[in-house]
Amino acid sequence: QVQPVESGGGLVQAGGSLRLSCVASGRILSINRMGWYRQAPGKQRELVAAFTRGGSTDYTDSVKGRFTISRDNRKNTVYLQMNSLKPEDTAVYYCNAELITASPIATADYWGQGTQVTVSS
Repeated sequence: QVQPVESGGGLVQAGGSLRLSCVASGRILSINRMGWYRQAPGKQRELVAAFTRGGSTDYTDSVKGRFTISRDNRKNTVYLQMNSLKPEDTAVYYCNAELITASPIATADYWGQGTQVTVSS
């Protein structure tokens, strides 16, 4: 079974840092795109940062200069380094990946279960 699994969330004071990790496991042939979304209470889920199909990175404006997405292709893992965290960054962070899987060969969108990030003021 294919499943992205997040880790690294927690509680941090404003100005602090956290590093999120997401590992996509299963019979994965290729990763088209992979990245992070977040959803705060009462708000819609939004893109935070992601690697696009072309391999470039995309960030939402509010995190530019503070967050950095990186990846380890050999491990099917993507990371999100979050620095200078603000209370408004508080949300559940979800890993999202479009994967090409084997047996049968198929392309599908997968979501992790989410990890809570709470930034106190």
